[in-house]
Amino acid sequence: MRIHYFYVFCGVDEAGKGSVLGPMVIAAVGITSEDVLADLGVKDSKLLSAKERERLYTIIRKKCRVAIVKLDAQDIDAIRQDMTLNAAVARAHAQVITKLAPACAYVDACDVNTFRYAEMVKNHLDNPCEIVSEHHADEKFPVVSAASIIAKVTRDRAIATLGKKFGVIGSGYPSDPVTIRFLHAYIDEHRVPPPIARKSWKTVSAILAKKSQSCLGDF
Repeated sequence: MRIHYFYVFCGVDEAGKGSVLGPMVIAAVGITSEDVLADLGVKDSKLLSAKERERLYTIIRKKCRVAIVKLDAQDIDAIRQDMTLNAAVARAHAQVITKLAPACAYVDACDVNTFRYAEMVKNHLDNPCEIVSEHHADEKFPVVSAASIIAKVTRDRAIATLGKKFGVIGSGYPSDPVTIRFLHAYIDEHRVPPPIARKSWKTVSAILAKKSQSCLGDF
């Protein structure tokens, strides 16, 4: 799918939305022509090796305009007291779009209804911008693929930094046994979740409930 524009357009994607540990990173990549990304081999970051993502990250940063918003675990817990996670992502998408001020933005829809999600993003914009909202946009549009690479590498680096401070924490996702073992061990030692955990996640509350029941069973 080829797009021809002479004004700035951008792609937006995020990494770490479902993670129980660490930040969610939202990235936008702005370009004036698809030729900027031609022949680079950009694709959905999940389909690339870590080494290839790092290589492309450097090239994209040099060739394109980039905007990033990072929401730490504590930020997400606070935000979720006032809005749904999808609404929070839509607002963050709008924030990175605003930084680049494009005429058109392609976003990876975080809602089953792509039109509704486009309106959610638009509601947080101060300036006019056409929002093209689609599922799997990171597979359909190279500029969104580029944004997914920027978001993924930025988040992976953040997780690596947290690992140096807290020890082996895994990928940070609930499906990762290493992450779950880290959460159990930390809570066993400190009696509270680590500061890098999203305490509003069911994963954390379920572990706390299980620990509480085990303690009650000791009496």
